Amino acid sequence: MLLEGKNVIITGASRGIGRAAALECARQGANVVIGYSGSASSTPLVEALIQDIRSLGRDATAVGAPAGDPDTGGKLVEAAVSQFGSVDVFVNNAGICPFHSFLDMPRETYLETVNTNLNGAYFAVQAAANQMKRQGRGGAIIAVSSISALVGGGMQTHYTPTKAGLLSLMQSCAIALGPYNIRCNAVLPGTIETDINKDDLSDTKKRDAMISRTPLGRLGKPDDLAGPIVFLASEMAGFVTGASLLVDGGCYVNLQ
Repeated sequence: MLLEGKNVIITGASRGIGRAAALECARQGANVVIGYSGSASSTPLVEALIQDIRSLGRDATAVGAPAGDPDTGGKLVEAAVSQFGSVDVFVNNAGICPFHSFLDMPRETYLETVNTNLNGAYFAVQAAANQMKRQGRGGAIIAVSSISALVGGGMQTHYTPTKAGLLSLMQSCAIALGPYNIRCNAVLPGTIETDINKDDLSDTKKRDAMISRTPLGRLGKPDDLAGPIVFLASEMAGFVTGASLLVDGGCYVNLQ
């Protein structure tokens, strides 16, 4: 029960990494605010997730609003305070990656990616941090960045800068928020099988190549991120801030 009595906000929590993190936070004793896009297709997934969390003996509520909207962070914080009384942990997980070549990148694709992955995250982190400061007892902020913050991708020229930006944001916020005992860290997933890359990984040749590059011999699962996120959210990481934790099966260090 590493998060017993804590209240956690997780963006992009209707599926994938966000859903796995929400369930593990609940298993570890936390109530959860589920941030999701608000789309009709996501609503049944969110309703099922709320029931799953309640079956674990914790409570949950949901806020459907676009991650790229600068006002969404404030809505998430307001829901947490209204429903549970406080914000102890904020996990910025929402993100998109519509693969596209660089030279003919549509402007709208670039702007949607940057707004969803970085600009909205900035203001959501700010809203959560201000609430934690008002509460006066610290807190934890975790950004789900990516191995793509450290390496390039020819079809990801709009995506990799946003993930590098999230990593940098956590490093700078660790300095800015340290005086309030608010810890800020990033997890950097490698290739995790989620909706964001299912089309890309449907290419069997590419999938096999990614597996062969990974020392642990498999692609990641959403659950592989849940434990690291809970660790960084918990008091076990009480002296960890400004850190970046690769969760990639060893892919990044495999240069051979």
